[in-house]
Amino acid sequence: MAAFSIHGDIIWTEEPGSFRYAEGGYLTVDEGKIVSVSSDRPADAEVIDMEGRLVFPGLSDLHLHAPQYAFMGLHMDEELLEWLNRHTFPEEAKYRDVAYAEKAYSILADDLLHGATTRVSVFGTIHTDSTLLLMRKLEEAGLAGCVGKVAMDRNSPDILIEDTDESIRETERFVRESSAFRSITPSITPRFVPSCSDRLLRTLGKIASENDLPVQSHLDENLSEISWVQELCPWSENYADVYRAAGLLGRKTIMAHCVWLNDEEMEMLRSTGTFIAHAPSSNRNLSSGIAPMRKYLDFGINAGLSTDVAGGSSISMLRMIEDAIGVSKLLWRSDSSAGRPLTFPEAFYLASKGGGAYFGRTGSFEPGYDADIAVFDDSVIKTVLRPGLSVPERLELLVYRAPESRAEAKFVKGRRIL
Repeated sequence: MAAFSIHGDIIWTEEPGSFRYAEGGYLTVDEGKIVSVSSDRPADAEVIDMEGRLVFPGLSDLHLHAPQYAFMGLHMDEELLEWLNRHTFPEEAKYRDVAYAEKAYSILADDLLHGATTRVSVFGTIHTDSTLLLMRKLEEAGLAGCVGKVAMDRNSPDILIEDTDESIRETERFVRESSAFRSITPSITPRFVPSCSDRLLRTLGKIASENDLPVQSHLDENLSEISWVQELCPWSENYADVYRAAGLLGRKTIMAHCVWLNDEEMEMLRSTGTFIAHAPSSNRNLSSGIAPMRKYLDFGINAGLSTDVAGGSSISMLRMIEDAIGVSKLLWRSDSSAGRPLTFPEAFYLASKGGGAYFGRTGSFEPGYDADIAVFDDSVIKTVLRPGLSVPERLELLVYRAPESRAEAKFVKGRRIL
């Protein structure tokens, strides 16, 4: 892979509280890795001219439900459990039809391709063949990340439930057959504790450990859900303890939402290195609550942002930055003990380097990081202030005024995909 350099207005974060940027700078890439950001034109690399464009790290969406994309933006007047039973489960059952999955996942992959997202952690459905198709669609789009065949063997409708042994067999088949993919890896995916028996959870933990695979699930999203888990697992100390007992927590695990963690659960996530996928849009839309991200970050828990489509009503990670800041302000105003609101640089950090850390060294323009790059033309935003705006101010304007805009160019691990 030949070296190249992108000329443009380059901005990134290395620490949560501040930006680094180079207006009219050169971002040099070699062998898929960041080499440097410099004000000087490199002598030995092809230059891709994006003068006047914003150039920032590709963003990581740590949690989205691919089959729910079809009804994104609908049915937002219900809480989680009712919403699942009335809308989500019936829609997901349609993916037993691979032809339906082909149509739906093609549209999703195209939408993701044209946004700021370069890395994803995605839920499929219980249907192995459709989930393998989802992996293929995302890989063909040039994205990187992980996809999971969902496991569900209890408390689920007849149209969307597996026998325990069947769920285990199909998970093992999914892992075997997904070995054909390079940039998209399989993820062990128990939907959540209410839909998975203790035996299934323990076996999934064993499969993840034996194959060194990532894990994704849900934790402490909704108060009714938490009460249900306490009824189902009276032996456990808390919700997170059920996953811990099954061997499903760790550095390669994402737990979505985590709105209502108690102190013991916070320590459990921190000590195991488990990642939180903060879903501000979804938690607002489904009335789940507001995750106290300031508290979690100060405590040292790994975290990133997520769209959580279709609880979230947008596939745009730029919009999630705005939403994360907004809900943190509301929480701070209603409960000052939750800590000060997230700042713009902090929320951008969560969307880029913070969440990117789950996938390795990505989400920053530091030397040696994977060259995941998004290029946006912010001149579409009309303002008389433009000549006087700094690069960070222009990025803020993009996030708040044009978060659904499409990327002009995008690179994943140094390969141009758009």
